[in-house]
Amino acid sequence: MLKNLRRKFVIIIMVLVGTVLISVLGGSYVSTWQTQHDLADDALRHSVEGSIFDLPRIAIREEGDHMDHPKDGARANMLVLAVDLDANGVVLATNDAPIVIDSTTLSNVIDTALRSSADTGWDDSLHVAWRRAQRTSGAWRVAIADTSAIDLSLQTLAVKDLVIIFVAMGVLLIISICLSTWVLKPVAQAWEQQRRFVADASHELKTPLAVIIANMQILKADTSLSSESMRWVDSTADESAHMKNLVEELLELARTDESSAGAQGVMQRERVDFSDLVESSALEFDAIAFERGTQIDQSIESGLFVQGDQEWLGRLCKILIDNACKYTSVGTPVTVTLAREGRHGVLTVNNHGNVIDPKDLPHVFDRFYRTDEARSRSARTGGFGLGLAIAKGIATSHGGDISVASTEQDGTTFKVSLPLAS
Repeated sequence: MLKNLRRKFVIIIMVLVGTVLISVLGGSYVSTWQTQHDLADDALRHSVEGSIFDLPRIAIREEGDHMDHPKDGARANMLVLAVDLDANGVVLATNDAPIVIDSTTLSNVIDTALRSSADTGWDDSLHVAWRRAQRTSGAWRVAIADTSAIDLSLQTLAVKDLVIIFVAMGVLLIISICLSTWVLKPVAQAWEQQRRFVADASHELKTPLAVIIANMQILKADTSLSSESMRWVDSTADESAHMKNLVEELLELARTDESSAGAQGVMQRERVDFSDLVESSALEFDAIAFERGTQIDQSIESGLFVQGDQEWLGRLCKILIDNACKYTSVGTPVTVTLAREGRHGVLTVNNHGNVIDPKDLPHVFDRFYRTDEARSRSARTGGFGLGLAIAKGIATSHGGDISVASTEQDGTTFKVSLPLAS
């Protein structure tokens, strides 16, 4: 649980700060891109106006000039080549701009400009921008700007922004991991105290319970007790056995918590034939299913092995199959399926009974949570609400996952996914 909390904390910090950082740098880049393009457009717009021989070779914007209306004598801020063409596209004149451009490129740009439906365009491959304007005589003026400097500056800015993002995210990841450990330290302490309390309390309860159960057995064997007294003895014996089962489940839950937290030696790690284990567990419940008016249908793929504790994995299978047999409708089968899905073995246990309310589904694996409030403790079918919590702990401690789905059409299906052993 703590690992998941720490992982979620780091992910949230990374996403939030990363989004802000990318938004700021991205906004800055877009703003720079827009400014550079506006300056180029302004220079091109100025170059298609007036006499071609009056155009300056290099222009510098005067402070306070409006982009759309440069003052007389104001100069664009980049090199622009202006070309006058007749109606047939023949070059008539050019301004005296110090731009080196080969004839093929010039011809391609002019041809593109004259054929285009737009009055302006950019060619990133040639690093040029152009703008055209038609004269009253039918002639054309095409202005061509060298955008090499703009493209280079934008490329450099993009590389710098990416470097900043990667470095910042790396530093942020380290800080987030350290910060998550500090922030979740009180939670870890509380979790550890709770786990120890459950384990210690369960251990401490075992001895007095054993004494109580033993004394009840002695009293039940005493023939001198009246039937009225024997009724209380039987009741106490039943509740003692009930509490014994609860203590044992609490101990199991504490052990799964220890294993999930990374404690060594709680569960064995060996190569387990999961296919054989599931089949054996299903066969073990055949008689129980028959008594409850149902049957178990199996579809188990052979040769699936997992790395884990055979006893605990068997407990996982039995919890799910027993739970399905308890709550299936009479005459409907319990289906147990095991199949390979990628690198995981997927166990599904399905039954058709009362549908679990959608609002209860997120809490099915919570401790002491029971979806059917009508079930009484005396019925014993509902247990303590710990079986599925133990099943989840076993699946999690083996690096797997468990989920549940319940619909009127498909019934209730528990699905366990465990990584297969190589």
